Amino acid sequence: MFGAFRPSIIAQGGLLWKNPFRMSTTRKANLRKRLKDVDNVISTVADSGVQCKALDRALALPKESEMLPREKYTVFTRTGKNYRKSIHKVPKFTKTTNRTSPRGF
Repeated sequence: MFGAFRPSIIAQGGLLWKNPFRMSTTRKANLRKRLKDVDNVISTVADSGVQCKALDRALALPKESEMLPREKYTVFTRTGKNYRKSIHKVPKFTKTTNRTSPRGF
């Protein structure tokens, strides 16, 4: 087992990427800061006088201060328990717009 062909960590199996069950307070704070920064950019662009369809859609989204904690930290999923999933379980959750859920969820 100590030669050139010894099994690697991947070959031995097991959990490779450790993903915590709950979001830590630091991750939540960073998420709130990121949402506020996006709100700031949207308001700055809107104040500059630019008009486009994407900006109209962005202005229709709720601001970070208007969002419920359930909307901030979880997203809708058909397969999840109670149809919700923690946002940090979504791949690339920092790059997607998950500010609204389907009506009733």
